[in-house]
Amino acid sequence: MRVADLTKQLKTGKVPPLVLLLGEETALQQEALAALAALIPEDQQTMNMARYDMRQTPVGVALDDATSQPFFGDLREVVITQPYFLTGETGAGKIDHDLAGLERYFKDPAPSTVMVIVAPYPKLDRRKKLTTALVKNSVTVDAQLMKSGEATAAINRELKKQGLALTRDGMAAFTQRTNANYSVMMHELPKLELYAQNGGALDEQAVSALVPRQLTDRVFDMVNAVVRRRADVALAIYRDLLLQKEEPIKLNSLLLSQFRLLLQVQILMRKGYDQGGIAAALKAAPFRIEMAMRESRGVEDAALRAAYLGLVDTEAAMKTGRIDKELAFELFVLKYCGQHRS
Repeated sequence: MRVADLTKQLKTGKVPPLVLLLGEETALQQEALAALAALIPEDQQTMNMARYDMRQTPVGVALDDATSQPFFGDLREVVITQPYFLTGETGAGKIDHDLAGLERYFKDPAPSTVMVIVAPYPKLDRRKKLTTALVKNSVTVDAQLMKSGEATAAINRELKKQGLALTRDGMAAFTQRTNANYSVMMHELPKLELYAQNGGALDEQAVSALVPRQLTDRVFDMVNAVVRRRADVALAIYRDLLLQKEEPIKLNSLLLSQFRLLLQVQILMRKGYDQGGIAAALKAAPFRIEMAMRESRGVEDAALRAAYLGLVDTEAAMKTGRIDKELAFELFVLKYCGQHRS
């Protein structure tokens, strides 16, 4: 079931006692949670709504709440977050949870309570009896990460509700600046809506002024500079990110990930895969694959491998303390670009 379908169902008065929000798309989770919270009158929410993080609170506390009668109301709502025990994670050394009691509850949920399981994972471990009981007895709401086309279509619908629209170049810029991430798009959308309501056109210029570039976007620019052997540009971006308090090891890891993607894309392109095939094979967003395909064209695979291996060595040097973390990447860039020129 999609979030929109859940919202329609709730408006008809059909309230499921057990709801599973499955997926990593934060914006969809929040939309569903808002619709479910609206079931409880505002003046009753303090006593009849509770949220429990399973990495901090035993599930038995949530069960006690769920099996209690609503306080001066018709409905109680219990939200369970971070249910890692529904995945393959062992949870060694973590809180001792009453999973047998939770499984019994899943099979016979309290009719006066709406229990919401927020599972921010791509999938659950279906081998577990607990997971099977949950899936069998709950309404599962899809909160999986949206593909680029789905995200832009959803954003266009949101804008249309207010009689607004992004120009073609505006949408292209918005997609690039948010990496086609629906949750990021929804977070930035109010700025664009306010700008348009004050008479501004939602074009590329407006998007560039209002929507900040994501870290991964800046990292991709740095990758581009390294690949093109533009040491001055790569180092300028790197130093700017350091001024923004980004950790050198984190930046190096992101660069590794980008170069790994470029190598994988180049190999699959050589084998005849198109953009859709590569995205499916690598389980990556089509937008990222499109950028990687464009970037990897005309670049020798030996150069990409050299950069990747150089970053592996740089990360090892950072983590073992053989060299100052901030200096390590700068030395890598200078060495790589110098070797390639010679």
